[in-house]
Amino acid sequence: MKVVILAGGLGTRLSEETVIRPKPMVDIGGKPILWHIMKLYSAQGFHEFILCLGYKGYQIKEYFMNYFLHSSDVTVNLQTNEVELHHCAAEPWKVTLVDTGAETQTGGRLSRIQKYLEDEPFFMTYGDGLSNVRLQDLLREHRQHANAVATMTVVQPLGRFGAVEPDPSGLVHRFHEKPQGDGGWINGGFFVLEPSVFEYIRQDMEPFEGDPLRRLAQRRALFAYRHDGFWHPMDTLRDKTLLNQLWNAGQAPWKIWN
Repeated sequence: MKVVILAGGLGTRLSEETVIRPKPMVDIGGKPILWHIMKLYSAQGFHEFILCLGYKGYQIKEYFMNYFLHSSDVTVNLQTNEVELHHCAAEPWKVTLVDTGAETQTGGRLSRIQKYLEDEPFFMTYGDGLSNVRLQDLLREHRQHANAVATMTVVQPLGRFGAVEPDPSGLVHRFHEKPQGDGGWINGGFFVLEPSVFEYIRQDMEPFEGDPLRRLAQRRALFAYRHDGFWHPMDTLRDKTLLNQLWNAGQAPWKIWN
């Protein structure tokens, strides 16, 4: 089963980093966040990827074209022009890199990689969010609904600030450091999609999260898989700092591999 990763956006809210690199190439623990996402899928048995490139996509192409150089020790013989790699960290991945346009919206990016997919369901996610989502459970939930065209992982993000519960006198009875949002479920970005999903995308500049998902919901073809484990996007510098702190402390919940 193939995994499609949307990796072409501008990442304007993380402009401190994305002015020089595409957002999926921003480092977490010395590795691009894209690598972490792919490791999550690979650790659960899914090794074939299609990356939808856009903004500065050539950097992602160069990363995979030179993957062994990035992950190995190297001896270069300048006299003979020979290169010897040591301690190669190979991955069981097959990666298709597709230029889907610098300004294309997410729906259009999906449409442009349709020709690389077979007539079977596929995973889809974004190149800027980490989770410990159980992919086999997500796939099982999708298959339980005969009319499902899309199953979307939904999550309850943590609140940005602590919550205080004072009584009328001002006495604080409870304080929650980071409460679980406002009780609402949001799109967590990990999907299972059927090939027929492309029928719901009508314009190249159409965000997949907009009208296509609304059309799916109207046709009763969109289902939700509730994930109550770890989930965190990398939208801002603060998010990047938090994810790096978790990784460097050995407390990264998304690291389900050895």
